[in-house]
Amino acid sequence: MLDYEFMRHALLASCIVALVCGPVGSFLVLRRQVFAAHALGHLGFAGAAGALLAGVPPLWGLVAVTVAGGAAMGALGERLGDRDEATGMVLSAALASGVLFLSLLTVGAAPATALLFGNVLGVDTPTLWRMAGLAALSLGLLAALSGPLLFASVGPDQAEVAGVRLRAISAGFLAITGLAVAEAVQVVGVLLVFTLLVGPAAAAQRLTARLWPAVALATALAGGQACLGVALAYLTDWPASFWISALSAACYAAALLR
Repeated sequence: MLDYEFMRHALLASCIVALVCGPVGSFLVLRRQVFAAHALGHLGFAGAAGALLAGVPPLWGLVAVTVAGGAAMGALGERLGDRDEATGMVLSAALASGVLFLSLLTVGAAPATALLFGNVLGVDTPTLWRMAGLAALSLGLLAALSGPLLFASVGPDQAEVAGVRLRAISAGFLAITGLAVAEAVQVVGVLLVFTLLVGPAAAAQRLTARLWPAVALATALAGGQACLGVALAYLTDWPASFWISALSAACYAAALLR
């Protein structure tokens, strides 16, 4: 399997994505914002289609729109009761925009529609470098924000009294989540973005009550599921996104039983 360059690229891309999805997904689960990951995936699809319409590479449209959409959702709903409403409104607008952009395209829409299901086996060297840069940026921003983000996540009322700006923290975190979604979409696609962002983190937090061990475990689970899914896709000729999703669901079910 490793004799093929595209397989080596796929495994490297899977590891890069796992490094981002583990920490970001852990905070998403902790903050009960898993719906945001789903919405941002659809928003990224609209951004990719809009970028194609404007003659721009779809990856940059995907990144720009997910980051901007994440910041907007965070700014609109910093309280738990407001988050689903804000996320739902952004999701509705994104789906409508994606349909419009696809209808206006006069060239092939294959690069945008491929994002619906992901194409980890099609990752080339320049894409790997772009993914590595996005991963470094995401993790650096998350590390800088982690202290006030943790405080705002576990004790929002106390954090607000202490002077933490909840709206700014929420907007910043969901912007970082937008970067993570842009990474994950290239592996599992828009429709399965829950798989790597939420599945491993949810399983890890069922197995340990301590945050940082849960982050480490979520990262390891995401990496293992992604790499094993790619290997099984090679052996069976079934889609990698299917195998990754099946492994993620199996791990979560095992964590529930445990």
